[in-house]
Amino acid sequence: MKLGVVMDPIETINFKKDSTLAMMIEAQQKGHEIFYMTPDALFINSGNAFAISSKVEVRNDPANWFSLEDATRVKLSDLDAILMRQDPPFNSEYIYNTYVLEMASRHGVNIFNNPKSLRDCNEKVFATEFPQCCTKHLVTSNKELLKNFVEEYKDTVIKPLDGMGGASIFRIKDNDPNLSVILETITNHFSEKVMIQEYIPEILEGDKRILVINGKPMQAAIARIPAQGELRGNLAAGASAVAKSLSERDVWICNQVAPSLIEKGLLLVGLDIIGDYLTEVNVTSPTCFKEYKELCDIDVAQIFIESVEEISQ
Repeated sequence: MKLGVVMDPIETINFKKDSTLAMMIEAQQKGHEIFYMTPDALFINSGNAFAISSKVEVRNDPANWFSLEDATRVKLSDLDAILMRQDPPFNSEYIYNTYVLEMASRHGVNIFNNPKSLRDCNEKVFATEFPQCCTKHLVTSNKELLKNFVEEYKDTVIKPLDGMGGASIFRIKDNDPNLSVILETITNHFSEKVMIQEYIPEILEGDKRILVINGKPMQAAIARIPAQGELRGNLAAGASAVAKSLSERDVWICNQVAPSLIEKGLLLVGLDIIGDYLTEVNVTSPTCFKEYKELCDIDVAQIFIESVEEISQ
């Protein structure tokens, strides 16, 4: 295949952790040509989608993990498949790139994940489509509704809808003297919607990431254990990763969500589960490939690329 990969600058990635690099190495081992393109390289010209792209060779070498050929203009419809791996923030530029990729999709290119679904499925709000899987929650910018939620549930967690890596997540109790200023700050003076959830004590046992490919979960979870004194189970916030077996409830949640993922063309997602509750459905650039390989001996990159091949050929 001719495989396009939209990603942030390859020289800036964390070699030890980067799942996109794992995908590219696997694809190269299978003989596919890889066309590397940064998010700012996508464009539309007279009704066709293009990118300024370079063929890339990748290596499993922490000192020298890539080399690029000279950049050229590539018509995206000449590719067989494109992996959209641009990291958040999910801002206007991200949305504009989904328009370019959606045009390529209409011209016959398989895009993973589906650009329209990337726009539609906010990673926090999408989880609320499965209320049977979630703890009590509220999405709003309304001051009184937020205060009433904290008063009713006593111990809560509030977070922005466009955050990643644990940024701007607060735990708020009903007697918190900083309640008003936290609500003002995170909602930009009650002008931007946020998500507030009932606090789940099992966060101390880890925020479980379950990768799901084509509706099928991996047969283990990566639990991200918060650092001492921390609330957030995010590797970017200092959490440590351990392998965990899937519980019956984990499998049930995956089965509840899977049909919607398949319908929406979300080939690869990361479900975040704390205790018995789904908290997020990560669709933009799910990670933990290397943690699955190291901790569970599950080669997610191989499973993923084989799924891309099956759909695209």
